[in-house]
Amino acid sequence: DSMMWWLILLFIYTRSTGDDSLARRADFQQAMRQILHLCLKDTFEVSPALLVPDACSMIDRRMGIYGHPLEIQSLFFGVLRIVHSLLEEKDPENDHSLVNTAMTREQALQSYVRLFYWLDLQRLNEIHRYTTEEFGQDSVNILNVYPESIPDWVLEWMPNECGYLVGNVGVGRIDFRYFSLGNLLAIMFGLASDEQSERIIRLYELRWPDLVGAMPLKIIYPAMEGLEWQVRTGSDPKNVPWSCLLYTSPSP
Repeated sequence: DSMMWWLILLFIYTRSTGDDSLARRADFQQAMRQILHLCLKDTFEVSPALLVPDACSMIDRRMGIYGHPLEIQSLFFGVLRIVHSLLEEKDPENDHSLVNTAMTREQALQSYVRLFYWLDLQRLNEIHRYTTEEFGQDSVNILNVYPESIPDWVLEWMPNECGYLVGNVGVGRIDFRYFSLGNLLAIMFGLASDEQSERIIRLYELRWPDLVGAMPLKIIYPAMEGLEWQVRTGSDPKNVPWSCLLYTSPSP
């Protein structure tokens, strides 16, 4: 994620100071093009979301967030929205094609995340009624998610008129955990719709002890504990519940 943060900070600096000389430097322009080429490189992946390995974001340990974690998709969307305003057309043909590809990917990513990452009570009811192993254009359960994969805590925890973007989505897999940074970045960059943003903020109001509690803001809910923590993290002591670095458990 560091390359994406670098580009976003460059944009913020340029907008805040009005000084675009830094962004116009040849080495900076080349770095931005390389970032776009890397992120937009053709692969066998059919999802518009960016496929990444574990330890690709602020959580630099194995946490089971490999695949298409929300935080990376939010940062990726932010990069796609701002990069065209920073790139100079030194090579009009190539840059024009690159920017067009970025804008097309931006629209596809926004639609995909708003549809497949969004979770509220209505969405939960839809997943409960899913039929698995469907094929063809009429398939409703496109990602082949099994209703049995919904954790018990989600059904008890989700308030009415609230919702959030799940932590990860893949074929046959949804990570139902709530990741604060990914959701808040989605609001800030416009990846989430206005209605979804309002419901995410309302979730903070109604689940304040779980999402904030005694901490300034908790990175994830719920915390991993017991055998799950041991298997996923290798018993990493920095990732135990109430760790000041990473995961924190709900307030007692």
